[in-house]
Amino acid sequence: MEEVTVVIVGAGPAGLASSACLNVESISNIVLEREDCCASLWKKRSYDRLRLHLAKEFCSLPYKEHSPETSTFMSKDTFISYIDSYVSEFNITPRYSRSVESAFYDEKMKKWRIKAKNGVSGEMERYSSDYLIVASGENNEAFVPEVQGLTSFKGELIHSSEYKNGKRYKGKDVLVVGCGNSGMEISHDLSEYDARTSIVIRSPFHVLTKNMVHMGMLMTKYLPVHIVDTLISLAASITYGDLSKYGIHRPEQGPFALKLLSGKTPVIDGGSVSRIKSKRIKVVPEIVNINGTNIEFVDGTEQKFDAIIFATGYRSGAKEWLKDYQHVLDDEGMPKKKYPDHWKGENGLYCAGLSGRGLDGISADATHIAADIRELLKNKA
Repeated sequence: MEEVTVVIVGAGPAGLASSACLNVESISNIVLEREDCCASLWKKRSYDRLRLHLAKEFCSLPYKEHSPETSTFMSKDTFISYIDSYVSEFNITPRYSRSVESAFYDEKMKKWRIKAKNGVSGEMERYSSDYLIVASGENNEAFVPEVQGLTSFKGELIHSSEYKNGKRYKGKDVLVVGCGNSGMEISHDLSEYDARTSIVIRSPFHVLTKNMVHMGMLMTKYLPVHIVDTLISLAASITYGDLSKYGIHRPEQGPFALKLLSGKTPVIDGGSVSRIKSKRIKVVPEIVNINGTNIEFVDGTEQKFDAIIFATGYRSGAKEWLKDYQHVLDDEGMPKKKYPDHWKGENGLYCAGLSGRGLDGISADATHIAADIRELLKNKA
């Protein structure tokens, strides 16, 4: 049993930020990561054309701003380089290939007991800590919804986490399920590679440019959200016109109010809307049944497809290994408390990166958690 003050599960941005903040406070910690690298979602499970949707000022981790030379909207590779330099600069030493099997709170010893399998040696390792940080992320497990007849599909079926680019889909009929940012960008990418692309759109969403989002985020610092929503929605209407005739409907609530209330982000357009308008990307409604390669939609239409790409997001997997999850998480594996109090649970249990507020939220979580642990240790002393 190895004893340490804090165990952090996950070496994504949330886990790395938490470790950095603890290192600055000279609080001993161990980061356990099931993959063989840090930030595996960015390095292994993201598509080639990915760029950060938010400006760099909203995408930094604690104690390290992006350099002035970094472009406002950086590429995936630029952000990965930033992450690697962050790990080195703050002396973060994740233990890779450690898959946490279980973690529970020992009431008698007032300690967290963590069991992790070493994927290299095959041995089971045991850790004891005063505090435990769940930093395995909102994007921990790929989610594919249940669709009638899905198992009968004869073509290629993948989740967006497996998609790299559209090169091998040239000339094929491809259906993208999911109309969030990933779904829209993958659809755009497929159409650029001359795939016959369709996308399922069944829910209303806002479409904004990166600059609109950037401006809106800056404005919310000084203006009420409803005023910001009015101004940004007007700009979107002028830029895009009425998109309802193309199958894209706008929610009643404004983009920033909707984000605050439900966590639903606007689609940040990278060119997919113009391709929908030109019919290079076809909008289709909800799927009702799959029969072989034939897909039936709720409006009664049918079409054959060679591949389906599910851009349907992820789920938190923490509940699978965290036996006493109720100290901080609900039955869906998300924080029980509402923002901004979501990060702190009971018995020294915390969660970082589960606020739905991106890298800016991760940075705030890590800073709050380290400060809280510092004060608790000071009081103990």
